[in-house]
Amino acid sequence: MSSNGKPTPQPPAAAGNGAGGPPKMYQRPIYRPQQGPAKRRRGERSCPFSCCCCFFWTVLVILLLAFIAAVVGGAFYLLYRPHRPAFTLTVARVTKLSVSSSATAPAVTDAIDVTLTAKNPNKKLVYFYDDFTVTAATAANAVPLGEASVPGFAHEAGNITVIKATVSASALAIDPTASSDIKKSGEFPITVDLETKAGVKVGGLKTKKIGIQVHCDGIKVTAPAPPPPAKKKKLAKDAAAAPAPAAVDDAPAPPAPAATVARVCQVRIRVKIWKWTF
Repeated sequence: MSSNGKPTPQPPAAAGNGAGGPPKMYQRPIYRPQQGPAKRRRGERSCPFSCCCCFFWTVLVILLLAFIAAVVGGAFYLLYRPHRPAFTLTVARVTKLSVSSSATAPAVTDAIDVTLTAKNPNKKLVYFYDDFTVTAATAANAVPLGEASVPGFAHEAGNITVIKATVSASALAIDPTASSDIKKSGEFPITVDLETKAGVKVGGLKTKKIGIQVHCDGIKVTAPAPPPPAKKKKLAKDAAAAPAPAAVDDAPAPPAPAATVARVCQVRIRVKIWKWTF
């Protein structure tokens, strides 16, 4: 009942309810917002864009370092005007040469005197060398003719140093198919190589030593003449009963004359990468 005496109307019963059953209350559906695409955080970039940035900066750094190296190298060249050392082979002479007559395993015994001049054309650079290894070989098939060693030295600016060595071999086995390169008479061409490590000194700064090779070709040497046959001295008839003296040989033939070749040699840089040398 209301305050004015009128009866309060009851809400209609929900459809489907049985007679006399309790009324069902209306429930509002719960709102569930749909999740959209995830938003990127501020400052985040996609993976392809990041890779492009890394590649760009890497290339930029490499180009910048190359530019700085070019500037430094150009300034160094303009300031010091560096030049490679110059080597010239001036004398080559065969003092001894013999090849065994074996057809299957020939061997060579020889001695070759060589003289070179080394010139440092720079005005402010000093070269310093380790010990040299000097080798000789025939020009046609590179048949080895022996080797020698020369002590290293400091090559001052503008200095000319004379290098002398005797390349020799004793019963050195050679290839039978190439033994004809070594002529027992007449001229035959050879090559001479020097190998060492060299560094540069500029004021109080020294660089790391690198391998160099000095290659001299176009050299023709002459084999020494064979010794003359032995001669025996004859005794007079009145001394026939006396014991005969031993045979006396004439003096051996002088070695072949020195060849003044004056061949300018090539200076090559030897770079070793793992097992290979270039």
